[in-house]
Amino acid sequence: MSSFVVVLDACVLFPAPLRDTLLRAASAGLYRMQWTNDILEEVQRNLVSNLNIPEEKAQRLIDTMRKYFPEALITQHTPLINSMPNDPKDRHVLAAAVVCRAQVIVTHNLRHFSRELLSLFEVEAQSPDKFLTHLFYLDPDRMTEIVKEQAGDLRNPPHTVREVLNILAYHAPKFANLVASYIDTWE
Repeated sequence: MSSFVVVLDACVLFPAPLRDTLLRAASAGLYRMQWTNDILEEVQRNLVSNLNIPEEKAQRLIDTMRKYFPEALITQHTPLINSMPNDPKDRHVLAAAVVCRAQVIVTHNLRHFSRELLSLFEVEAQSPDKFLTHLFYLDPDRMTEIVKEQAGDLRNPPHTVREVLNILAYHAPKFANLVASYIDTWE
């Protein structure tokens, strides 16, 4: 298991293609993923309220994530939440990062995690694009295989690797372009 510890904010677990790529990279051992019940509950709430996914289906997804990544759950962060100096809505995320000694928080909400405040805790906030790009540079073959496997597992509807990359480009454009260029060198 990797010693590179990362807390995933709810906003990066909400979009299905991005969530799939991040979970597959964690499963491949490229980093050690961490989250809290608060983060997972926020994902579930947003799936129901923003995408109109039935509550039962959203709950099944969260239950599946918990089942396949039981070691990802952090519970000791609660006493620290109110003392965190960042945006109140995301204090629970920083508290989780502090407790598990994460090096990175992956989030779209970079403004809620200022570099100056995070430096006090030796943690960095990164966009999903920056994070996935770093993983690509660490292991381009594995990250490319992850995207290929992701495309191959999609059945309803099926997607090609290029289609998956086009969808991922919305959240991680540099990463998607790197993988596409890397695939082009194989062909």
